[in-house]
Amino acid sequence: MDIDGHTRPELGNAVNRKHNKNTDQAKSNLLTRGDFLARAGGAMLTTAAATASCLGGQPTITMRHKWKGRKDSNVKRWDVITIGNLSRNRYWGESDARGVRAAICTCTLISGEGFHILVDPSLADAAEMARELDRLTGTRPCDITAVFVTHEHGDHLAGIAHFPDAEWLASPAVAELINKSGKLPRVVKGAVDRLLDSIDVIPTPGHTDTHHSLHFDCDGLSIVIAGDSVATRDFFRERRGYFNAVDFEISARTMDKLAAMADIIVPGHDNYFLVDCVA
Repeated sequence: MDIDGHTRPELGNAVNRKHNKNTDQAKSNLLTRGDFLARAGGAMLTTAAATASCLGGQPTITMRHKWKGRKDSNVKRWDVITIGNLSRNRYWGESDARGVRAAICTCTLISGEGFHILVDPSLADAAEMARELDRLTGTRPCDITAVFVTHEHGDHLAGIAHFPDAEWLASPAVAELINKSGKLPRVVKGAVDRLLDSIDVIPTPGHTDTHHSLHFDCDGLSIVIAGDSVATRDFFRERRGYFNAVDFEISARTMDKLAAMADIIVPGHDNYFLVDCVA
């Protein structure tokens, strides 16, 4: 992983496969993801505010950042299962005209009492998908209650067949496109507006006309699993759609909307990031 938090091209998704014999012990000693991000992000933002205050010749004032999420969400944790990469990345000096590697999407698990929802199952190899779920979360494929896909592109559907016991979900428009293609062994159901009581299905067009993302709160933070409405952190910073976006202007407006509502964004082909440290 680069010093700025990006997965290097030559590593691809290997960063997720590093063996750790002490995983269980390490997990027990860690802060929750929400606690860590709240402390780390708050410290960074407070430092930035203090620096600006000093530069302006005013007394330094410690500021507490106000997060956008609720504490009472039914979502208890979320985990990135695979960190994606793009087939070509202009911010790595690569041309939009030619792919240089296989694309892998970012896959995320949302968990709470009685549910495990896997978003954009990325790995075509069933054993590898099962191994990553177990290594990172202790979850088995049979524990997954639902799989949600943000849009119809194949890299976001690569591992869906590994979860025959789960409900397969997408927005109604995306479900219709997938079902008409006949590429999957069973029907994807349309999910309107919400999954459970605490996860919103929100339209995020631009990459495709029918693209939808998931929005939820966890540990007081507002989280958006963006899919390819945000390709990577760099594309978000520049408010730029990926090279194959159907509408770049709509993509930029979608990213503005997500910036206003989210503390954290999980992009389609990168690790998650704190919005206020990028936008």
